Formats: sequence, structure tokens, C-alpha cells
Amino acid sequence: MLIAQITDIHLGFQPDDPAELNRRRFDEVIASLRALTPQPAALLVTGDMSESGSIASYQTLKSVLDTLPFPALPAIGNHDDRGNFCHVFPDAPLVGGFLQYALDLGPLRIVVLDSAEAGRHGGQLDARRLDWLAGTLAQSAKPTILVLHHPPIETGNGWMTEDISAPWVQALRAIIAANPHVIRLVCGHLHRAMVMAWAGSTLAVCPSTAPQVAIDFRDLDPEHPDGRDMIVAEVPGFALHYWTGSDLITQFGSGGDHPVLARFNARMQASVRHIVGERRR
Repeated sequence: MLIAQITDIHLGFQPDDPAELNRRRFDEVIASLRALTPQPAALLVTGDMSESGSIASYQTLKSVLDTLPFPALPAIGNHDDRGNFCHVFPDAPLVGGFLQYALDLGPLRIVVLDSAEAGRHGGQLDARRLDWLAGTLAQSAKPTILVLHHPPIETGNGWMTEDISAPWVQALRAIIAANPHVIRLVCGHLHRAMVMAWAGSTLAVCPSTAPQVAIDFRDLDPEHPDGRDMIVAEVPGFALHYWTGSDLITQFGSGGDHPVLARFNARMQASVRHIVGERRR
């Protein structure tokens, strides 16, 4: 089974431009997902769907998601507006005013956690959300994917990172460590692909469909701008989470057209036969 993921679309960054860059990049990724065989069982949309939380941007999002042959499962990010999102998506499941829900997807369980806090760029989880998560994870021992916008990790980037000593991070770590059936945390927010072991599980960050954050591990002093690159126009990205029946394999891809350098034809047949034959010995 295949589960796709996109994140940080930031629709409406250029609200008066019908051909805005973020929309074009979003469309390139959607085209790549449509071309997949087999098709994903679902699409995780892990937050910052809009740049400013405008109704118009969510209407644009809905016009695209409604055409997909697989369901979209949204999570809220710090740029999103829950009220406007729910106005356009009235069936969105809310728990105590937060976009949180759990569902079975074939052999897996998906749990979506709302990590956004008004006025904050970084993540936050209060006692209500943490209690909901602990109770929801206790309901089933099925292999579970936890979906949230904010990765609770230190990245090495001076401005796109979390405080790993924050109470919400420590509380989330304890909950995940106590629930070994959480086989993956999948996140967005950082605008780069990242993977690490975390609390006995594995955490994977999806690259954004919007432009990526530049790689930079130097210390940053917010009081002294140093001219470093911050946002770069690398290709729009997505993630694919493939369930083998016993393991979840995460791969990353990019939208747009890519030159094909080899195809499975008569010229490649001998090499392919040898490679596949090795596995059958």
C-alpha cells in the first residue's frame, strides 16, 4: 500500500496572481502523483496549505483536491486558519476546536495531531491535545502513522528548528516512547526532506511543494543579518510512504518533468534479468 504526502503549499503567497509560483509548483506535484502506478491509497496534506489562511486560498486547494481519485487527509500548520479552512471544508473533524482525528487505512492507522498555536511559528501541544493523543493511541495497537505539521526536532538550521527541551516536545516524546506501534511520525514545516530516529520510532519530514529552505548549519544571530540564503527555488517535492506488509519505507520525489535516461527495453533486459535473478537464488 502506498500513501503520498505533500506539505507547505502556501497557496495565496501571490494572491493577485492567478499564475502564482506556489500554485504552479503545487500543480506539478499533483501531476506527478496522478501519474503513479499504483495510485496512493490516500494523500497526507501536512499543513501550511495556505500562506495567509484566506478563504480564497482554501477554495483553490479544494478545487484541486476534489479532483483526485484518492482521499486527502489534512493537517493544520502555523500559516493556516482553522476557521477559514473549516468554512471551505465543513466536514473537517474537530476535537475541542483542533483539527485532530484517527482512521484506519487498510492495515495501518492514521492519527492526525494539530500542533499549531495562534501567533506562534513553531509547534505547541497543550494538555488537551496531548491527552487526546495518548488516549487515541491507546485505543489500537495497529501499526500507526502519526501526522503533524511541526517536527519536534533540532535541525541544525539557525532559524528553522525547534527547542527540543520545550515541554510539548518532551511530553510528545514520552507518549511516542510508550507506544511502540507508532511506526512513523510524518511532518512538514521545514521545507526540506529530513529523516531521523526519534523516541523509538522514525520521523520523516516531507519537502515542500513551495520553495525549499536553504541548507545552512552556521550559527545565526537574529540581531545581525549576514546575507545568507534562506529560501531557494529547488524543485517542488513530495514523499511516498510504502507499506510492505511489515515495514514502512519512505521515499522522496519531485514534481515536474525529468529527462528519462533509461527505459526497460530489450537493451536493458539482460541487466534487469541479472539483478532480479540475484534475489531469487
